[in-house]
Amino acid sequence: MDTWRKPLLGALALMCVVALAACGSSNSSSSSASSSSTSASASSAASSSSGANADVAKLVPAALKSKGTLTVAEDASYAPDEFIGPDGHTVVGMDADLAKALAAVMGLKANVVNATFATIIPGLTAGRFDMGASSFSDTPAREKSVNFVDYASVGESFYTKATGGTSIGSIADICGKTVSVESGTTELNDAKTQSSKCTKAGKPAVTVLVFNTQTEANLAVSSGRAALGFADTPVAGYQVKQSGGQFKIVGVPYATGPYGLAIPKGGLDKAVLAALQQLVNNGTYKSILAKWGLSGIAISPSLIKINGATS
Repeated sequence: MDTWRKPLLGALALMCVVALAACGSSNSSSSSASSSSTSASASSAASSSSGANADVAKLVPAALKSKGTLTVAEDASYAPDEFIGPDGHTVVGMDADLAKALAAVMGLKANVVNATFATIIPGLTAGRFDMGASSFSDTPAREKSVNFVDYASVGESFYTKATGGTSIGSIADICGKTVSVESGTTELNDAKTQSSKCTKAGKPAVTVLVFNTQTEANLAVSSGRAALGFADTPVAGYQVKQSGGQFKIVGVPYATGPYGLAIPKGGLDKAVLAALQQLVNNGTYKSILAKWGLSGIAISPSLIKINGATS
């Protein structure tokens, strides 16, 4: 999971870049007015597109059913997947819309809360959250702590300044470069792993700058502290698109794998899986992805499963 977002046109746009880049920060500001409008309408559509399904609702654990509310944690600095809407506090985006639609099918109301990415899985295991919908890569290591319901296929990408940035062909070319990442992300692990490969090959290590939010990681690139930003491909692409020509993607996508909805061990995973299958069947799943320009991350029904980590 991961990042995004001009001096006088430049300085104002740069502020937008930094603000919109957020994927989990409570400080992240809203995106552009058009994105915010889209997010609001998307959220409304998602919450009303499907009603409760009796068969799915039967799979919801009794304690959660009696509570009636599904508390969903998202790191709102990761546009377009999850970010802060125009009111300055509501979490909007693809994952927020999906969470609301899933909750509705399960006969629940979603309460989407903003949380720093690295705190979400610990919060799930401690019982503070019922689900994490925050661009989680489903990995074997994470599956030891929580279960995942896989719902998309996403890789990782690098971005840099369009002018005065750096050039790479692949992740193997980041030796000796400074890379900014968000804490707790797959990109952090992959950047560190590549750094070890660099030193073993007698090349300079990667300098990995780690930040609590994707917004801060984006700012490191725009300010020149980092040569590269490293984020999930949809997030990196959105960042470049919103930057008004300040940033560009470099290299090729790396390590494509499943996104998963994170769920505490204990039973809700089957209800979420059934709810997601319902949204696939009625078209809501593809509609939500399309609203956010993310149709390319959709997966076939056969890949929608519990704990489908590939690496």
